[in-house]
Amino acid sequence: MPSHSPCRRTAILAAALLLAGCAQLPGKTGMRLDGARLAELDRAIEDNIAARKLPGAVFHLERDGAVYERAFGAHTYEAGAAKVTPDTVFDAASLSKVLATAPAVLLLAEEGRIDLEAPLVRYFPECAGGGRDAITVRQLLTHSSGLPAGLPARPAWQGREAAYRLACAQDVTHAPGTFFRYSDINYILLGRLVEQTAGMGIDRFVQQRFYGPLGMRDTGYLPLARMPAGAIAPTQRGPDSLDVALHGDLAPGALLQGEVHDPTVRRMGNVGGSAGVFTTARDVARFARMLLNGGELDGVRVLSVQSVRLLTTAQSQSGLALRGMGMDIDSPFAQRPRGAVFPLGSYGHTGFTGCVLWVDPGSRTFYVFLSNRVYPDDKSNILALYTQLGTLSAQAAQAAQAAQP
Repeated sequence: MPSHSPCRRTAILAAALLLAGCAQLPGKTGMRLDGARLAELDRAIEDNIAARKLPGAVFHLERDGAVYERAFGAHTYEAGAAKVTPDTVFDAASLSKVLATAPAVLLLAEEGRIDLEAPLVRYFPECAGGGRDAITVRQLLTHSSGLPAGLPARPAWQGREAAYRLACAQDVTHAPGTFFRYSDINYILLGRLVEQTAGMGIDRFVQQRFYGPLGMRDTGYLPLARMPAGAIAPTQRGPDSLDVALHGDLAPGALLQGEVHDPTVRRMGNVGGSAGVFTTARDVARFARMLLNGGELDGVRVLSVQSVRLLTTAQSQSGLALRGMGMDIDSPFAQRPRGAVFPLGSYGHTGFTGCVLWVDPGSRTFYVFLSNRVYPDDKSNILALYTQLGTLSAQAAQAAQAAQP
């Protein structure tokens, strides 16, 4: 390419901006990100990698056209492991709840095919009894159903039908609508509701209605059907003993790469309402832009303004942890990824594998963090890093100034 080409000049300009510690997309606002805070973000992630709390990650920060994205580390700790790049695909774990299941339920509600206030037993009469009759779709979405946190692994079971039968057999521990407990069972049932209502698997439904239209080209369930395993960050090595409870289905030393890390959804065949989506930071950023634009991106509408409001603003019962119909706002799980600067009213979600999406609609700022902190044995803890990411992201984007009159 000739040295005087417009593309080369744009690339040189972008590189210069990054080296100067700020980033901006051409043709957008004059917003700049704080280079000193970005450097602190880089150091925080690099320090955690050096401490072997995670092998690699991709971080993306954006505010009104100003963008900073960087890949860190490698797929694993082993010598010669593939480097993480912005194209690396990660297991999004419970981000699936807000990238797939909750939006799918809300879209079907828009179309008049699901009543958000209806009891669960209207759709699943087989779930009657055990205190479940009073559970509503809204309560499943806001984690106020009173159902336990997860499905038992014993006695052994396998397959989606077995999972749904088991979910319907769990008695509530608190009256629906009176208690907040984050529960995968809620979203397993919601995934089933999507499939029953749409007449297709949730994997196909979200691909057709969200990921395809939004240009989220690397996002979806069952990634090994679309890409080689080497494109995906691994999450787990098989335990030394087959008797280990959580991952005993993995042979000793086997590498989990492209199959869901969550053992329950893995038993379901890698597709479920609670987990199973794989994605890139670039694609999650497109989803976040869609939310900030009220359900539309690049002229394509996938959700109504009302559905985005239900997804992202407080919809839980009075006195309970603040949750949207999907997004976390002010539950105990929100405090770390929100950090010390983003205001109450910002929203997001995390994933067990080491993933965060956090959005501040007031300043039109969001950050995405995807990692495989669970590699190789689930023992790493990066919760303190989440707080650093939330605080430094808001500071780098000058979100606090945007909130001032």
